[in-house]
Amino acid sequence: MGRFCMARSVRIEFPGAYYHVMARGNRRQRIFRDDADRRGFLRVLGEACERTGWWVHAWVLMGNHYHLLAETPEGNLVEGMKWLQNTYTRRFNCRHGLWGRLFGDRYKSVLVEGAQPYYYETLMDYIHLNPVRAGLVDVAGGGSVLDYLWSSVAGAYALMPGKRPPWVAAARGLEMLGCADTAAGRRKFVERLDRRALAEGPRGAGTAEVDAEMDRRRSHLRRGWYWGSQAFGEMLLGVSRKAVRERGNASYRSGPLAKAHDMAEAQRIVEEGKRALGLGDAELETTRGNDPRKVALADVLLRRTGVGQRWIAERLGMKSAANVSQAVRRLRLREFAGNDEIHAIRDILSDVFD
Repeated sequence: MGRFCMARSVRIEFPGAYYHVMARGNRRQRIFRDDADRRGFLRVLGEACERTGWWVHAWVLMGNHYHLLAETPEGNLVEGMKWLQNTYTRRFNCRHGLWGRLFGDRYKSVLVEGAQPYYYETLMDYIHLNPVRAGLVDVAGGGSVLDYLWSSVAGAYALMPGKRPPWVAAARGLEMLGCADTAAGRRKFVERLDRRALAEGPRGAGTAEVDAEMDRRRSHLRRGWYWGSQAFGEMLLGVSRKAVRERGNASYRSGPLAKAHDMAEAQRIVEEGKRALGLGDAELETTRGNDPRKVALADVLLRRTGVGQRWIAERLGMKSAANVSQAVRRLRLREFAGNDEIHAIRDILSDVFD
């Protein structure tokens, strides 16, 4: 009698899914050596959200790991995580003169019943109280979770809407926890976390006990594969069986929904960008590859989608993938800093796409 064996568990993806994502450094080494690394990771995370359409509801950066509560409207966790971790690894290694892998085993992703307040709230608290459990914040000694700068408490929830990263769903988080998006409501959000940390102590702050009579397949925020009701788990089992069947098909390719989304989004960006910049198809063929309009549009495509540089080169008439890479790199390194034309072009595209 045969068995179906899998070297790796199937990643369950569907539109609107929520995940608790965790990743550690290889052999538990530090993935953030200083604040510049932390700022760099948040930039990469923001770029990943822009490319994939993700919303991040909570995050915390520790020395050798990070946690995210991420929502994927397009059902594209795998493609987005691949880009996020590979991109951060390259930039980290370049900055520190290193090479090789930065992260350890596969990142862990626990599916979350994010539409249900209890599961949403418990995971939010677990993530935000991580610095308390790690001994980095002493609430009993008069400290506050707000003192730890590298979580979405200080980095989003305590800030006015205009000062938050655009990819953080802080307004939704405040609403789910019954806090108004006002100065008083944001203060209530922080004080609630501090009270819980004080009541539960540094070792247990933010953890959730699972009733012995409840479904033992459920995640305990750190273990298992989902965090939600038994009905939610049964729904996920049905989705996972479908995913396994698709992976057994020779025509299956990883992340088809993500790739379809990227292609459709890239086509939309090209057409809207052309109209905004007054670029016709004939001009795409006749203008030089490093035309500022083409370079600025290529930059938008690389930031917001996962289409390849070869596709961009062909679609925008930029000769080759290498030409796209070099031109966009020069743009990002501010070699056009004194060029009024490129500033005007980027302002036009910002009005269209931001």
